[in-house]
Amino acid sequence: MNAFITLVFGLLFTLSIEASGWRSLQDEIQTLFTETMANSNIRSATWAVYSPSKHIDFSFATGALESSDKVSKASSFYVASIGKTFTATAIAMLYEQGRLNLSDKISKYLPDEVVSGIHFFQGKDYSHEITIAHLLQHTSGLPDYFEGKTIDGSANAMALLFSNTEKLWTPKEILNIAKQRMKPLFKPGTGYRYSDTGYILLGLIIERVSGMHLHDFFKQEIFMPLNMSHTYMHLRAKPILPTSRMTNIYVDNVEISTFKSLSLDWAGGGLVSTAKDLNRFQLALYGNNFLSQNTLNKMQVWVPESKGIYYGFGLRKVLISERFSSGPDLSIIGHTGSTSSFMFYCPRLDVYLAGTFNQTSQVKQSILAPIKILSYIQRSVENEK
Repeated sequence: MNAFITLVFGLLFTLSIEASGWRSLQDEIQTLFTETMANSNIRSATWAVYSPSKHIDFSFATGALESSDKVSKASSFYVASIGKTFTATAIAMLYEQGRLNLSDKISKYLPDEVVSGIHFFQGKDYSHEITIAHLLQHTSGLPDYFEGKTIDGSANAMALLFSNTEKLWTPKEILNIAKQRMKPLFKPGTGYRYSDTGYILLGLIIERVSGMHLHDFFKQEIFMPLNMSHTYMHLRAKPILPTSRMTNIYVDNVEISTFKSLSLDWAGGGLVSTAKDLNRFQLALYGNNFLSQNTLNKMQVWVPESKGIYYGFGLRKVLISERFSSGPDLSIIGHTGSTSSFMFYCPRLDVYLAGTFNQTSQVKQSILAPIKILSYIQRSVENEK
């Protein structure tokens, strides 16, 4: 009996020490959050840090909407290019269902009016040689309709976002920006160049194969099964449950949240979500509760993107010590968005991170902030040993 009591008190003491350690860690991350927010042009931010194995579940939020409503830990925000991970996952789901192959030519699923002439490079038409995998990994050679250079000096999507703020864009209209105003960059499969254009084509493939609107596919096949009740496609759908108004987005000092022209960002990043919903999605994806490990492995065949950063199928991998020589020897997998949003999983520490700064000029923070958070967690784990 005495041995049992000793064991119980010993366990309680260990748990108390662990809880105290995590409280200290939470305080450190809160300080980091506060210091990061000291940047004058960041008006709001939301972070969520989660680890099931370490019993970590931290959330941080600050700022206010232009309506003066406070930004909370449950506030929704525009995820931007994090949406590419959802589009890639939707393609992977259709692959697992046997409804397409990743090596298939896109012309198998899209009408000739869409495919024909989309990739005419150095006197040869490669339009019918582009595969689904090329689109997923940005190796198609297609130009980026959003930020790419036009052949006639006309506006790309970034310029159109500001010049025609009341226009609701259709996917085919978006595609025509690249098709009619831009030139391909290389032969399919021979290089890498980040291209939102490829993800518009992927969205059209999902619609053609599933027989559903993309926003309905996301809702029915991903959001509902994972209880992502506050995630939806902006301007095209509603969340499953009542959700706070989307947090204001800033391009420097210009607030763009009310622009209907945000519809230019469709299958490449037109989603709204919350930090907790994004972590819920990551937990299912990397925990093999949504896709098989075999399919997830296919999504994680990497090509170099920039120093220390590699791209798979709708996923980025950052080798931190390769990207930053003074950084921890850790890797993170996920995606970032132009609104300085982030969604990352650190396999070694079993930590899921999601959040945003809602400011396009702070996009570097979408990688720097997660790395700093993980540095604190790694140090806490090492101190426990």
